[in-house]
Amino acid sequence: MSLARFLSAACCCLTTVVSAQSAPTTVRAFTGARVIDGTDRPPITNATIVVRDGRIVAVGPAARITIPAGAERVALDGKTVMPGLINAHGHVTGAKDLDTYAAYGVTTVYSLGGEPADVFEARRGQDAPTQARARVFVAGPVITATTPDEARAQVAAVAAQRVDMVKIRVDDNLGTAVKMSPEVYRVVIAEAHARGLRLAAHLFYLADAKSLLAAGADLVAHSVRDADVDAELIAALRARGVCVSPTLMREVSAFVYESTPAWFGDSLFLTHANREWMATVQEPARQDAMRRSPSAQRYKAALDVASRNLTRLADAGIPIAMGTDTGPMGRFQGYFELMELELMVKAGLTPRQVLTAATLGAARCMQIERDLGTLERGKWGDFVVLDADPLADISNVRRIHSVWIAGNRVAR
Repeated sequence: MSLARFLSAACCCLTTVVSAQSAPTTVRAFTGARVIDGTDRPPITNATIVVRDGRIVAVGPAARITIPAGAERVALDGKTVMPGLINAHGHVTGAKDLDTYAAYGVTTVYSLGGEPADVFEARRGQDAPTQARARVFVAGPVITATTPDEARAQVAAVAAQRVDMVKIRVDDNLGTAVKMSPEVYRVVIAEAHARGLRLAAHLFYLADAKSLLAAGADLVAHSVRDADVDAELIAALRARGVCVSPTLMREVSAFVYESTPAWFGDSLFLTHANREWMATVQEPARQDAMRRSPSAQRYKAALDVASRNLTRLADAGIPIAMGTDTGPMGRFQGYFELMELELMVKAGLTPRQVLTAATLGAARCMQIERDLGTLERGKWGDFVVLDADPLADISNVRRIHSVWIAGNRVAR
């Protein structure tokens, strides 16, 4: 190599190193708020949260926190801060959905099936200090195998996409479809586990829940809705530490559009609502068909069963992960999650139990608690700022002042 070329290359390398070393560090200090940190500790009054390059470096009473020189200060006096909501069972049908979820304070979504390529791409870039929309984890194509050989092939194909979880459905849709057989789902579960992947099971019936747990399912992705849960199921869930995602709003969506729901007039809903969906579910013929639908009435009854089962499972100490099954038409992302929290309280849980299920509880269930779920040092600075206290009234989760992901304000 000539001396000129050597000096040119060295200069280029030096420029690259200097540029990387001089990249600006973003530090923000959020001051004056009452912080619910997501742990079992009491809320912190007049708290300060310091976020550096997307992660929390300090959180606590203002008197104990030193704000770094040059930090951008964000005054939140009179506000309540809580960890961003984690949806353990949603569906992200395009990367733009991540903006919608985030606008409502849902800062992380576990998408259980059907994600297009741009969602996989969004996942690849989300561990960055510039992140300002909801984080996403993916399950890829839902396994639909009907034979053991198909099961092996489909799991191999899904695993090759580097998914975070495998998803199956074991449901006959109230007698209108054929369920995946135990012979097949046992193979799916075994193949997933052999590849280091956990399995989420869509189900409806108590008997299927017991059989799937015996086969090794790792997440019950819906409530049992045909019967009250019994001691046998509770023992099986407890023995393996399996979480349940209730998805109460999934049941609501199956019958509520027999008329126009009241929330269609809520300005919070309308800000980000899918107007095409709104028009479709308000079609007179469609609403009349739902009023006449026997299945809609059965799902209405199923909501009552699911609500009872949620309370019984929570009382038994079974870990609950908030989920909604939002994403399909009529299941409005972001807004439904806020309604889910209210339904969980209506079912009998306390606001603190519900907030735990939507933050640290969901993070633990989905095995992402190292980075998410609480406002603690080392974790991502993902949080929601509210105008009122959700522990006093869970409906205050609707009173969103701002949403922050990696310490960056989400456009709303």
